[in-house]
Amino acid sequence: MKKKIEKWKKISREIVYKKYSQVIEKVNFKLPNGKIADYYIKRGGHPVCVLALTKNNEIILAKQFRPGPDKVLMELPGGRKNKGETPKEAIARELLEETGYSGKVKMVTRCIDCGYSTMDRYCFVATGCEKIAEPKNDENEFIEVVLMPLKDFKKHLRSGRLTDVEVGYLGLDYLNLL
Repeated sequence: MKKKIEKWKKISREIVYKKYSQVIEKVNFKLPNGKIADYYIKRGGHPVCVLALTKNNEIILAKQFRPGPDKVLMELPGGRKNKGETPKEAIARELLEETGYSGKVKMVTRCIDCGYSTMDRYCFVATGCEKIAEPKNDENEFIEVVLMPLKDFKKHLRSGRLTDVEVGYLGLDYLNLL
């Protein structure tokens, strides 16, 4: 007979790193075998990300350097909610700030970042997008806007060479474009 998988008991927790919006917490758990083990959990808020399509079904991407993979990536627009913003307001703002585009925004779902993170990402699609302004990036953002045909984006998505791959797939599925 298989054992039932249950939630582990937290013994202790402490913040071991905090800078900018990055927080790492050491959490000690009592495991089902009785041993105590520590895990390092990335604490995060609720980021927002969007699969945005122009009226010509081109995908709007933000080309930018990413320090983690140490590469220039072409990614879906996104960011974080400001205090007092709804997720939908946040993604509309992020899309406009990063790309200058605006469209009809719909929430698709939320997804877990990874098994060692508390982040719960809000996933959106934006359709019928049109450029209505010039991008207004933050002082530490350097973004080039790229419009990619849908068939090329599907290849890019399959390559896995972007963050928020799940938002791309969930958005395409939501729009019946897979």
